[in-house]
Amino acid sequence: MTSRRELCVIGLGLIGGSVLRAADRAGWTVWGATTSPVDAAAAAGQGCTVEPDVGSALRRAAADDALVLLAVPFTAVEDVLTSVARHAPRCRLTDVVGVKEPVAAAVRRHVVPGTRYVGSHPMAGTSASGWAAGSADLFDGAPWVVSVDGGGDRAVWADRAVWAEVAGLALDCGAHVVPATAAEHDAAAARVSHLPHLLAAVLASVGARGGPLALALGAGSFTDGTRVAASHPELVRAMCEGNRVALVDALDDALGQLGAARAELASTGMVGSTVRAGHLARRAFDASRGGSDRGSVQVDLETPGAMERLRELGRLGARVTALHGTRCQVVL
Repeated sequence: MTSRRELCVIGLGLIGGSVLRAADRAGWTVWGATTSPVDAAAAAGQGCTVEPDVGSALRRAAADDALVLLAVPFTAVEDVLTSVARHAPRCRLTDVVGVKEPVAAAVRRHVVPGTRYVGSHPMAGTSASGWAAGSADLFDGAPWVVSVDGGGDRAVWADRAVWAEVAGLALDCGAHVVPATAAEHDAAAARVSHLPHLLAAVLASVGARGGPLALALGAGSFTDGTRVAASHPELVRAMCEGNRVALVDALDDALGQLGAARAELASTGMVGSTVRAGHLARRAFDASRGGSDRGSVQVDLETPGAMERLRELGRLGARVTALHGTRCQVVL
């Protein structure tokens, strides 16, 4: 739906820096800005175009009619949106922040009506942070949520056009696109991203309280289970606290299952039901990652009800693997 391939990335840490690299690899004209002197110097040292400040980057985006992508921690979103409203008030805007509903609400508060926003979030990363941790292939094969909120009347056309551009960026970065509403994303991410960070933190703390011997015996299961506990604490806090309502629901579910496992172990000496349920759930996850044999469909973004159709398919775990003009190839 668009031939534009210019991208302004605000924030050049792990995710923003990887988007800039991947988009550059795919042939986009890219530049970025960051408040981190370390990340700015590292990116410039690798030949990337880094504007001297966020305002300069956004003014260039406004002049060149580029897509603007925010890749900053949730706690910095409000300040950056103030800059967007000042320097690029009519831009096409997306973000890669780990929560979607609070960001969408912030966009509504801070930017002018001319800004056309579609949220997104690549489900990829490492426990490291900063420009040095990123890579052009970080998103290869990864799911990348592109929000399909809204609907109805004339405003949808603008959303569809920007949606196609954001989806095209995700595909160009090597990901596949998962359509979802902001609320659906946040509820799902609480269970498969934010809760694992908290569980990893708890597991690491419990292990450490076992003393030097326990840590000396830590092997694969402890290493794998605590990997994300090595993430920068402030980034994890921003992500989890920004999604606190959905995360509380996920925590209640987890605590209920842990409580049941404890009760079973204390009363019968067994934990079979908990282990079996987890084993089956993991097998289901592996099967979903391996693809399916349910075939594929095409959704033309110009047809009435296209966004609603994408929402329905996203709830079934479908993914967009290609975009040909206005036609989305959706694998079921």
